[in-house]
Amino acid sequence: MTTTEKPQEFKVVGTRPIRHDGIDKVLGRAVYGSDVRLAGMIYGAVLRSPYAHAKITKIDTSKAEAMPGVFAVMSGKDMPLVASGALDLGETVDDTAFTSDRVMAHDKVVFKGHPVAAVAAIDQNTGLEALKLIEVEYEVLKPVISLEDAMAPGAVVIHEGLIGDDLGEKVNNTNIAVHNRSEFGDPEAAFAKSATVLERTFIISRAHQGYIEPHASTAFWAPDGKITVWTTTQAPFGVRKTVSALLEQPLSDIKVIPTEIGGGFGGKIPVYLEPVAAVLSKKAGRPVKITMDRRAVFEASGPGPGGTIKVKMGVDDKGKITAATADIRYGAGAYPGASINPATAGIFACYEVPNVRIDSYDVVINMSKTAAYRAPGTPQATFASETLVGELCEIIGMSPMDFHLLNVSREGTRRPDGPVFPRIGNEACLEAIQGSEHFKSTLEPSTESKLRGRGMASGYWNGIGNKSSVTINVNEDGLVSLIEGNPDIGGTRTTIAMQAAEILGLPAEDVHPAVGDTDSIGYSDLTAGSRTTYATGTAAIEAAKMVIDEMKKRVAMIWETEYGNIEHVDGLFVSKVAPDHKFTFKEAAGKLGQTGGPVAMTGTVNVRGSGGGSFGTHLVDVEVDRDTGKVEILRYTAAQDAGKAVHPSYVEGQFQGGAVQGIGWALNEEYYTSDDGVMVNSTFLDYRMPTSLDVPMIETIIVEVANTNHPFGVRGIGETSIVPPAPAVANALANAIGVRLYQTPMNPGRILEALATKKTGK
Repeated sequence: MTTTEKPQEFKVVGTRPIRHDGIDKVLGRAVYGSDVRLAGMIYGAVLRSPYAHAKITKIDTSKAEAMPGVFAVMSGKDMPLVASGALDLGETVDDTAFTSDRVMAHDKVVFKGHPVAAVAAIDQNTGLEALKLIEVEYEVLKPVISLEDAMAPGAVVIHEGLIGDDLGEKVNNTNIAVHNRSEFGDPEAAFAKSATVLERTFIISRAHQGYIEPHASTAFWAPDGKITVWTTTQAPFGVRKTVSALLEQPLSDIKVIPTEIGGGFGGKIPVYLEPVAAVLSKKAGRPVKITMDRRAVFEASGPGPGGTIKVKMGVDDKGKITAATADIRYGAGAYPGASINPATAGIFACYEVPNVRIDSYDVVINMSKTAAYRAPGTPQATFASETLVGELCEIIGMSPMDFHLLNVSREGTRRPDGPVFPRIGNEACLEAIQGSEHFKSTLEPSTESKLRGRGMASGYWNGIGNKSSVTINVNEDGLVSLIEGNPDIGGTRTTIAMQAAEILGLPAEDVHPAVGDTDSIGYSDLTAGSRTTYATGTAAIEAAKMVIDEMKKRVAMIWETEYGNIEHVDGLFVSKVAPDHKFTFKEAAGKLGQTGGPVAMTGTVNVRGSGGGSFGTHLVDVEVDRDTGKVEILRYTAAQDAGKAVHPSYVEGQFQGGAVQGIGWALNEEYYTSDDGVMVNSTFLDYRMPTSLDVPMIETIIVEVANTNHPFGVRGIGETSIVPPAPAVANALANAIGVRLYQTPMNPGRILEALATKKTGK
């Protein structure tokens, strides 16, 4: 279903063509990271620390080096000791020294699964056997696992060289990497005048992105010094930059070829294997491929951060928000970078709040470093704020929908972290849900054994723009090839091609898109931040306009007239002075050889600021088994502002996928970690993710409030959909069982405990 504030009609944009890469993927022809096969290729294996925190006192690799079938062995001593510095990956900024240490430990391990050595062997089994021959001696240290322990006075310091930033003041010997504050107005004075004030503390578990394809990278360090990397990544130019920095090699000597990617959701932005494969390749003189096993993916790659969030909100006697404060504390894992800034931007973004103070803390603990996970940092913060709003509505006797509409943020509203909203679709999403059949339906009442409830929540993701390049080549048969630099996760080849086709006046099928390597296309930032269709699409539009401009010049040459006499309308080149002169695009393309040769144009953009911002509102009905605590999702509707849906089917898929991931975060997913920092559920059998059997068909409503920063009104929409589900489910559960849960996941055990507490009053 689509709702539109002001319809925008296009020929191609807004239609549903078959995706260009669909046949290759359905038939198994698409090449993913682990599918790479090269002449002379050998296989890498990584030895990982069994401890969460320990000094490495000795590594002896001699037995492994002597093993038949082993070509190379490496450890931290084979990696350059790079200096600390900013490593800008587009959506995130990491430290080079910390990144190097994370990829391969030097003298200390700081999380279970931390790489300490690696081998390259004739086959995978030989490599795994060789790992057993590497002797590592450790001095085990006390791990710091909880935020409370990490932030306590006198805490064990994980990185002695870490200099913390406490509201602009430098702090030594700390696990608190960053403490930021965003505030305006006078919250305390506003609370004192409020009719109702509510404060709650929430606990959120870390959760993994759960991509099906594990990390896989192949590297060949050629004798001439050139390094070629084939890898499954969301950020090929980020990989190039990271490999260059960590191995201290010239940027232009490194070529990264992105393979197809079997899921990422932000988790395939960081580099894990590429520098290791490159070093092994240099030592062995052969290409080396490394593929993570599932346990390593869980233990050593980055999930979304967990943490604690304290939220306080005040309202006047009419339900109008007077003030809101938040204390956000995220566990970054073993190195800084826990997405606290997006959490600050998103936690109260759905409301107009006149008095705000938000403190956010990025805290280092002895677990794998967290990574972006679809709207990084924001689902956790919004779980806290929207669950609190649900309870506040109960206290003041106001419906959640009325509360949202009364306090809704609009164009001109100041966001909690400072920026003022441009044209946004927050209110339109609320109205779309309010007008939906789901909202108007009556929920079947609870029975003695089955408790039913309904809940809603809203959420926001800002999105980014940044840098993109697209090259369009016109072929003599009138078809065009389009090369772009963003790996395709959700159908972006097609959505980018569609925007070019709209300008060129061609069907989407006549534009053949491909993802190029870092030597074949200009610099492009990562596929993340909801930026790809938005920003890279803008580059495609620019390239297409340049193609049309050049072809008008060529047509003018053929018709022996001035360039200004040629116009392009609906795929036709027409003479203003001789109306009978008309060329289709294909006819004009067939004559390029007569007028100067090929036409190839590159569009580049650097889109400043956000992706326009996207809001969403979700509505969910749940059923709880009173005896087992098991939750069934009965019905789910997601409304979200897409600005303009380029390919509505893909947009609906993004809404549905984000909703299911958010349901998993709400009900099932968490890292069970022992006191010594070992994850004990690091398989898909034990890490419980929703499947198609666990959820109904997610109903979708596409709201279209045009983004004024894009030629077609497009907004980045890939991440907002994961933000509202957890609080929507929490509010539905509270409606069903009559008691609030303040911790994720809200699994059967916690639900039964809540029911028992309600029954006994204790």
